[in-house]
Amino acid sequence: MENGRAQFPFPYQPYNIQEQFMHALYKVLDQGKVGIFESPTGTGKSLSLICGALSWLTDYEDRKKQEAAALLQEGEASLSTSTAQSSVTSSSAEPDWITDFVQKKAERDLVTKLKDELKRKKREERLEMIRNNVQLKYAMKRKSDEDDEAFKLLKLSKEEQTETQGDQEDEELIIAEYESDDESKSKSRFCGPEDDEDDELIEEHVTKIYYCSRTHSQLAQFVHEVQKSPFSKDISLVTLGSRQNLCINEEVRRLGSIQRINDRCMEMQKNKHEKQHHEEGVKRKRGPAKSVCPYNKASALQQMRDEVVGTAHDIEQLLKLGREMHACPYYATRLAIPPAQLVVLPYQMVLHEATRRSTGIQLKGQIVIIDEAHNLSDTLSCIHSAELTGAQLCRAHSQLTQYADRYKSRLKAKNLMYIKQILFVVEGLVRVLGGKVGQNPQSQITQTGTEMLTINNFLFKAQIDNINLFKVLQKYFEKSMISRKLGGFVEKYAGSGVSVHTQSSSNKENRRTEGLNRYLQTLQTNQNTAPEADKVLSASPMMQVEGFFMALTNSNTDGRVVVHRQEGSVKFLLLNPAVHFAQVLKECRAVIIAGGTMQPVSDFKQELLFSAGVGEERITEFSCGHVIPPENILPLVLCSGPSGQELDFTFQNRDSPRMMDETGRILSNICNVVPGGVVCFFPSYEYSRRIISHWEASGALTRLANKKKIFQEPKKANQVEQVLNDFTRCIQRCALDSGGLTGALLFSVVGGKMSEGINFSDDLGRCVVMVGMPYPNIKSPELQEKMSYLDKHLPHSGGRSPGQALIENLCMKAVNQSIGRAIRHRGDYSSIVLCDKRYSRPATLSKLPTWIKSRTSTCTTFGPAFAAIKKASSHTV
Repeated sequence: MENGRAQFPFPYQPYNIQEQFMHALYKVLDQGKVGIFESPTGTGKSLSLICGALSWLTDYEDRKKQEAAALLQEGEASLSTSTAQSSVTSSSAEPDWITDFVQKKAERDLVTKLKDELKRKKREERLEMIRNNVQLKYAMKRKSDEDDEAFKLLKLSKEEQTETQGDQEDEELIIAEYESDDESKSKSRFCGPEDDEDDELIEEHVTKIYYCSRTHSQLAQFVHEVQKSPFSKDISLVTLGSRQNLCINEEVRRLGSIQRINDRCMEMQKNKHEKQHHEEGVKRKRGPAKSVCPYNKASALQQMRDEVVGTAHDIEQLLKLGREMHACPYYATRLAIPPAQLVVLPYQMVLHEATRRSTGIQLKGQIVIIDEAHNLSDTLSCIHSAELTGAQLCRAHSQLTQYADRYKSRLKAKNLMYIKQILFVVEGLVRVLGGKVGQNPQSQITQTGTEMLTINNFLFKAQIDNINLFKVLQKYFEKSMISRKLGGFVEKYAGSGVSVHTQSSSNKENRRTEGLNRYLQTLQTNQNTAPEADKVLSASPMMQVEGFFMALTNSNTDGRVVVHRQEGSVKFLLLNPAVHFAQVLKECRAVIIAGGTMQPVSDFKQELLFSAGVGEERITEFSCGHVIPPENILPLVLCSGPSGQELDFTFQNRDSPRMMDETGRILSNICNVVPGGVVCFFPSYEYSRRIISHWEASGALTRLANKKKIFQEPKKANQVEQVLNDFTRCIQRCALDSGGLTGALLFSVVGGKMSEGINFSDDLGRCVVMVGMPYPNIKSPELQEKMSYLDKHLPHSGGRSPGQALIENLCMKAVNQSIGRAIRHRGDYSSIVLCDKRYSRPATLSKLPTWIKSRTSTCTTFGPAFAAIKKASSHTV
């Protein structure tokens, strides 16, 4: 395997670049490295990943079998040799006890190897049995629990019945979400290794590949590629998703928000657990029956798990299957993780440690492939950041206070102590926002503006540095599940007034917090008038508080707390995403970071890999060209317009009427010669609004509309599909009708709703125009803090500080994502016009994708550029 593979199974004759991709991928996986892979959209990246990675996995499993067989033979031979020579060694200089020890050790080693080999064989036999019988099991619909048991007794052997008992314990793992890790561990202490042997056989994680991407549509597309690949019938695949995506209980789905769905589902699992204890003879107080989920029966989950492992399904297919089998896809897929060889899941499930732990994902010695990874650093930062608003603080304080008041006679003193600590911390957060305990509301807000603090300074300012947040989180939040209990408490007393206002009394404690409560209610009133009020109120406030507490346990140097007093919110900003990515890199055998456009890769290496302790020798970079012929793409840097006006869209110059007029003339000329669709990207929504308003006043927009029907990126995300459909239909009509219009012009924004994940293939994007350079807002406090952090902790190179490099990289990443929308397959062609003289700088050009950079030419005047665009637009395929 050191020399790789000569050939790879592929559904058709692969391109040369696909073969190069698979060879490089195979080598990285075999050597246990970190690979950064760039393969443009349209070059078959997904199939290359599938066939390269699964070829390695197949070879790796075959090699393990061969090594196991060889070791067993060697062990048997050495054991027999040692037995035969025992009489000889007894007469040697070595004492008898040493001889006996060596012989017994060899016997123990052989027994261990035999057990491991037996487990592996049984696991493979079980998977084969699932693949062979899954359709039979699925066809035999079970009408009742009694029929269920009868079916099992008829179909299962003694060994399979033992495994079924293990499956029932799988169900206990589902319910164990209500237990702490310590409780689970204490239970496991009472189970000897002999009792757990069969469970370990079933639940042991095989060597697997975790494939992550950004959206569920991208994951579904990947699964469809697997289904078309040569590995479709041999690979065991499971697709994971959130409850919001996989729940089939309509009562729960109607709750809408992901937090409410999670809380309701967990409550149903708890109710089911209590019901089982009651049926087993455990006494329970009489009360109204609590609802349980009808889709979470052990037998149905077992059956669906077998079906999931036996055949590859995407999310939609899982939902359909779950409804047909009357089984929960969310829990069935979780039970299918251990035996699955390929696990397809969203970013967050792998990149967030707590989510990995709760889902049952184990990375030790496994492969992780992160696709569409161009925003990996930002994704990590967002996942591990946290924000609290005044409304959430208000509701959390009110709910927890009333919960404690109602159950104080039943709560242990230690629990009450933790509740008081949490309330104290919430009050401290309010103090930082400008609230003062004990004063009337008129004098509450004493400061305004935004403040950036280190974690330690924030704790000191809030006067909560004496609280051990680690202990509060681990000892109380985690064990008591208080965040979820509060959700149930509020639901139980909804409408009774309990969950809205704090009861006032004359005791000393309430007088102490009276001013605080009024301030919190003022914040709540202000927040409720905001458009996001429904969103804020839909989430569990104590869950948000718990998340913020967790964020504050990061290292002091790795994050900052942003206090927005005017908005009444506090936000934790993660500055060092490598601290959380390091665990993934450490545990995995190999990690692949892949994307259609990965340039510039310097920030990946510096910010994520080097900072996480990965050496240069463990990193492999691979970037391939495009499959399109060179003449199918025309990238141009345009330094001046038709009237000779220099194109310099810096902040100082871009609003000048001359610059806006020149941009209008450039677009007008392009629309005159380019058929079909033209997509124009602006650096921001605000600049798009200003320049289009200017064109309306000057008449330039009317001139553009005479050639192309004009469309604009919508403000609401749910309108994007409609605009794209109208844009497409207009271009198709114009291609058939030889009237005045030659197509359509779409105004979009870099980093907006149409700059990523949208395909402007063929006639939809015969020319892409980039107006200016989309640098981020350098005045943003968060960005300034990030730049300052990088300048302190990363080395300077090329005469530019890491903070300056970050700004360049953010800009060019956004540009690369936008201009890559046009070329989507081998026969596609398009022109790319970069309107700004700054693109001609060597340092900037070097950050374009390799396949675009090598074909880019700089035009100092408009004439040659216009001639080239006109010639390229007459291209015939």
